[in-house]
Amino acid sequence: MSAPPKSLLRRLKTSLVLQIIIGIIAGILVATFSPASAQSISFLGELFIKALKAVAPILVFVLVTSSIANQKRGTSTHLKPVIHLYLIGTLLAATTAVIISVLFPTTLILHATDIQATPPEGIIEVLNTLLFKLVDNPIHALSSGNFIGILAWAAGLGLALQHASQTTKTMIGDISNSVTKIVHLVIRFAPLGLFGLVASTFAKTGFSSLIGYSHLLLVLIGCMFFIALIVNPAMVYFKIRRNPYPLVFQCLRESGVTAFFTRSSAANIPINMELCRKLQLHEDTYSVSIPLGATINMAGASITITVLTLAAVQTLGIEFDIATAILLSIVASVSACGASGVAGGSLLLIPLACSLFGVPNDIAMQVVAIGFIIGVVQDSAETALNSSTDVLFTAAACISQSAATQKKNT
Repeated sequence: MSAPPKSLLRRLKTSLVLQIIIGIIAGILVATFSPASAQSISFLGELFIKALKAVAPILVFVLVTSSIANQKRGTSTHLKPVIHLYLIGTLLAATTAVIISVLFPTTLILHATDIQATPPEGIIEVLNTLLFKLVDNPIHALSSGNFIGILAWAAGLGLALQHASQTTKTMIGDISNSVTKIVHLVIRFAPLGLFGLVASTFAKTGFSSLIGYSHLLLVLIGCMFFIALIVNPAMVYFKIRRNPYPLVFQCLRESGVTAFFTRSSAANIPINMELCRKLQLHEDTYSVSIPLGATINMAGASITITVLTLAAVQTLGIEFDIATAILLSIVASVSACGASGVAGGSLLLIPLACSLFGVPNDIAMQVVAIGFIIGVVQDSAETALNSSTDVLFTAAACISQSAATQKKNT
């Protein structure tokens, strides 16, 4: 047998994306031909996710603290345009979900079920959760992965350290660089981690249980694809005034794929940070915008809330007008921004949205149960859209600002 070409070996050593693709394919093959073996290697995926979740809070804290502490006076971080893109993108996603749900109505087969969770009673409760997370104890914020609290403390400490000696600032910068190197090491194990995740997921669930909800899944995934491939590129083009698709596909490939299988925006923060560094974006911008996006940039969550709410409404034959549909888009967008602060994520915010149409809470909770059933696909696609868009919008804002600065200088 001849040895593999040296060019292929070189590419395997350097291309993390290629290694991840190979890991995914290998996971599918193992799950298909040897399900028992797939279960035995599931610890690889669990270990990878746990490592990412462990390093993400520390990374965000030291990176944001270092960036602000070492920031020169008068330097702009360009965060405002990124936040604008986050909020507009989330609202457009909810609006798109309303339109597609009306064009392709979904009816569900509802049955009695028992959900061991309590949904929030209103928007005020969601906003209260976010505000209380903002003033969380810093040690608890780090241990629980509360990125709103981590950002608040890191920003405050960074501002205070701007008045520290240069030696202290250098030390903070060195700590940040050291944690970043640890993150690089963890990310190098992504192919093995995704191999374990894919194998265990396919071996446990497959897709046989999803056939009965194929229409609902098509509407959900169709909305997310439309946002990822039409709406987001249009927003990016409006910002950078050039072909957005190379950037869109790179973000989907290098951020969306890992987010799809980890199903955790928090776990994907280190991946996104690394991609931003690779794209040579402004560190002062992405060190804040990426963890912030993991909390408030929730296009996928707003789609899930809207589509499943309207599926319940259409199943019960409830009529609704344009004004109510617009209100649903706003409620879904605001609720989605608070999804990470509620146990159960976006699914447990469905009863809140259903209350706009007078849908009984027991019916709404049955819809939540359906959400958990299709979660192996729905939650994966939702996380992939949310997480990849964090990098996409951050890159668009940085590229736009860079182009404006060059134009001004010339």
